[in-house]
Amino acid sequence: MPRIVKHPELRREELLDHAQALFLTHGYDKASLNDVIAAAGISKGAFYHYFPSKEALLEALAERFAKQALAGVEDIVADPALDPLGRLNALLAKSRQAKIETAAEAWALFETLFRPENLVLFHRINLAASASFSPVLVEIIRQGVADGTFRTFDPEGVADIVMQFGMATHDVIAKAFASGSDADMEVAIEALEKRVRLYEIALDRILGLPDGSIRMGEPGYVRAVMTARRCSPSVIAVAPPSKDREPGRAPLRRP
Repeated sequence: MPRIVKHPELRREELLDHAQALFLTHGYDKASLNDVIAAAGISKGAFYHYFPSKEALLEALAERFAKQALAGVEDIVADPALDPLGRLNALLAKSRQAKIETAAEAWALFETLFRPENLVLFHRINLAASASFSPVLVEIIRQGVADGTFRTFDPEGVADIVMQFGMATHDVIAKAFASGSDADMEVAIEALEKRVRLYEIALDRILGLPDGSIRMGEPGYVRAVMTARRCSPSVIAVAPPSKDREPGRAPLRRP
C-alpha cells in the first residue's frame, strides 16, 4: 500500500490524541512511549521528530488544554459591551466553569504532577499554560489602566502574579493527594477556599480596586474541582482519534 504522508501539524495532533487516550485509560505512569508509538502506528524515529520525551508529551497536552480553554473565552475578550473589570471577571468566571467541566479528565491526566519527583514538570506545564493566557490578561489590564478602571504601573507583572496563584497552591494539593484520606482532603479544600479569598483581595489591592471587585471563585467551586478526581476512570469515555476530526480538538466526551 502507498505510504500516507500527513501534514506535520495533523500528525502531531494525532499523536497527542493517542497519548491522551492512553494516559486516561491506563494512567500516565503505566502508559509507555512504546504504547503511544504502537497506537499511532509510526516508527520511533518519526515519533521523536515531534516529541523528545514522555514529559514533552504531557507538556504539549497541557498546552493544548490551555489553548482550548482560551478559545472558549474569545467571545468575552472581544465583547465591546464589557468594560475591563467586567471582561476580567467574565474571563475568570468562564475559566472556572471550564475547569469544573473538565476536572475529571484533567485530574486523570495531570494528577501525577503533584508528586514530589515531578515538581519541575509541574512548573514547566504551568509555564505552558501561562504562555497562552498571560497575553490576554495583559491586554485586559492595559485596557483598564487606559480608561482609569485599574491602577497599576506593570500590567505584565499583574498577569504574571495571577498565573502564579495556581502554582502557589501546589503544596496544599500535593499533601492532600499524598494522604488520600477524606480528612486531609477536607483540610485542603478549606485551605484552598481561604487562599482563593486571599488572592481576590490581593488582586483588588494590586489593581487599585475596592475589596470584592474581583471574583476568582464562588461557593462550591474549589470542592467541585478537587473532588472530581475521585470520579471512577470507567465514567470517562475516550473517543478514538478520527481521521477527519478537526486538529486540536480534544477527543474527550462525557457519557
